[in-house]
Amino acid sequence: MRRTATFIFFVTLSLLAGSAGAEKSDKSPQLEYISRFSGIAVSEMYRSGVPASITLAQGLLESGYGKSELAVKSNNHFGIKCHNSWTGAKVYHDDDAKGECFRKYDDPEDSYRDHSDFLRYRDRYKFLFDYKVTDYKAWAYGLKKAGYATDPSYPEKLIRLIEEYELHVYDAGNKVVVTEEKAVKPKVHKKKKPEVLPPSPSQAEQVKPLTPKQKEEFSFVLSRQMYSLNGVPFVYSVEGETYESIAASHHLFLRELLKFNELDSSVELKPGTVVYLQRKKSQAAAGVDKHVVNEGETLKELSQRYAVRLSRLYKINGLEEEYVPSEGDIIRLRKK
Repeated sequence: MRRTATFIFFVTLSLLAGSAGAEKSDKSPQLEYISRFSGIAVSEMYRSGVPASITLAQGLLESGYGKSELAVKSNNHFGIKCHNSWTGAKVYHDDDAKGECFRKYDDPEDSYRDHSDFLRYRDRYKFLFDYKVTDYKAWAYGLKKAGYATDPSYPEKLIRLIEEYELHVYDAGNKVVVTEEKAVKPKVHKKKKPEVLPPSPSQAEQVKPLTPKQKEEFSFVLSRQMYSLNGVPFVYSVEGETYESIAASHHLFLRELLKFNELDSSVELKPGTVVYLQRKKSQAAAGVDKHVVNEGETLKELSQRYAVRLSRLYKINGLEEEYVPSEGDIIRLRKK
């Protein structure tokens, strides 16, 4: 990653309902950056699982709040280099070495989306997604551990930005307008009783509807009921739907939706199928420790039923890929 300078910002956040298109005259360039890109950061958090606070802090730091040469000329806000897999436009820039290859984008939003995918689809960053989306400190230190940046103080710089700007409020999906005034804390609303659910796999799995606030923050979806299992949002498919149509309606690439549901290709989608909209977890929810196999059940079905990645079920149980469950087998769903 590109070396970055330390930026000290003396600003605070004010939480109000509104868009990022507020007047520029009373905002610093740093606040203008947050105001402009907070929306895409929150959307990417829901799409990918990368905390919005981390994305914004990295964008601020790596791009010099959008003023760096790489950001201005190439729309590259995260200092992501070409690497062997990149087939898009390129630009050459002096960094750790002279004339290094960096990715070039048509617009900054493409840079934000590529940043999410860069973290999601590279093995060295996989462990980050086991952290809670609200644990920005773990993510900051995890990025350094994974080798995202060479700067030894990189985590501290991200954390300082997050705390100074209170960027962590975005990790709850809050829409805010940033100003130079003193921060106003969001109102705390009492939790409403969950809605009545349609038949669900198991009471112990704690399938529940997204709250009205969560549904509001999924601003691109809201013509249907959405649910959460093990902290992973999903929908029940309906007659006539395909994986392609669900992906399109939730602003996902088909390959992403298939990956979330651990499918190699778009198979026929039967009504009532659970379709996950984010990556499944590394273990089941607290209190859901094991499953006794019923006749005909497969490990893949249990992976979908409990929102646990199939590879993790193999690992937790010390199983080989050739394993075929038998009736009465006990499958552990959480680490000991």
